[in-house]
Amino acid sequence: MDATMWAQIWSQVALVLFLALVIYLGAPKMIGKSLDDRAAKIKAELDAAKTLREEAESLLAEYQKKRKEAEAEAEEILAAAKREASTMAADAKVKTEEYVARRTALSEQKIKAAETDAVNAVRAAAVDLAVAAAEKLIAAKVDAKADAALFANSVSEVKTRLN
Repeated sequence: MDATMWAQIWSQVALVLFLALVIYLGAPKMIGKSLDDRAAKIKAELDAAKTLREEAESLLAEYQKKRKEAEAEAEEILAAAKREASTMAADAKVKTEEYVARRTALSEQKIKAAETDAVNAVRAAAVDLAVAAAEKLIAAKVDAKADAALFANSVSEVKTRLN
């Protein structure tokens, strides 16, 4: 046997002794335990991540529901505001038309009153003018006797009309 062969045998024996020592000291158990611990830690992290994801999905669903409710409420508020605005516009239009009608009627009444006043003023002026003209004519044609007779006649006529 040559030296290389003895070296191979001693290296194989050393390897077997090393492996026996490692097994005797419990290295495979420690490595297995370490791997098991790491697997458990990874599993716990995956479970935590799954839980967090489920919570996030539930929160997302809740917020989407709240958003939809808020959008529906906003649409209801907008529709109510539009209805109220149209009602207010219609009321304003009716009130404006009523105001214009009242102002027109008032203006017409004022115009009629002014016409009546003008007609009365013209009549009064015409009566005054007629009285003045009658006075001049009567003064020119009637003497004192006729004047006294006319006065007496007028007084008696007034008395009969008043009674």
